[in-house]
Amino acid sequence: MGEFHATTIFAIVHKGECAMSGDGQVTLGNSVVMKHTARKVRRLFNGKVLAGFAGSVADAFTLFEMFEAKLEEYNGNLPRASVELAKQWRSDNILRKLEAMLIVMDQNDLLLVSGTGEVIEPDDGILAIGSGGNYALAAGRALKQFSGENLTAKEIAQSSLKIAAEICVFTNTNIIVEEL
Repeated sequence: MGEFHATTIFAIVHKGECAMSGDGQVTLGNSVVMKHTARKVRRLFNGKVLAGFAGSVADAFTLFEMFEAKLEEYNGNLPRASVELAKQWRSDNILRKLEAMLIVMDQNDLLLVSGTGEVIEPDDGILAIGSGGNYALAAGRALKQFSGENLTAKEIAQSSLKIAAEICVFTNTNIIVEEL
């Protein structure tokens, strides 16, 4: 039996708005779609933080729980909670084997958190992860640059995922968008 994977998360800060989108596909191995309606973007810390995952589903749920505990421990301080999660994730022998990545955001910060210790803030207010992440990232940057004045953060997040789904076989068009 292969591993379950979930893919493609996109997040943007645009014109003072924050939005994160994720597709609904869960794939077993490289060939079987097991679920079309997974929810990979979640609200945490009383709805003030958005978190999205790409990677192994069970690993991502473990990370959501750990990250929410860090948010509680550091009173909603997203950068501090992210750094502490990355440190714990990287230094623990068992956690180090988790196969997932997180994008987290609140009204002030947008960060990528990984198990290799990275906590990265993008220069342009856009992040994307997962198998369709590069497609969504390219689409989002183009939409922001060339239509940004006419589109909301939510519209860019949704359109970027839709474009990625047209290219990436591990991304579907069952798109969830959350806004802050």
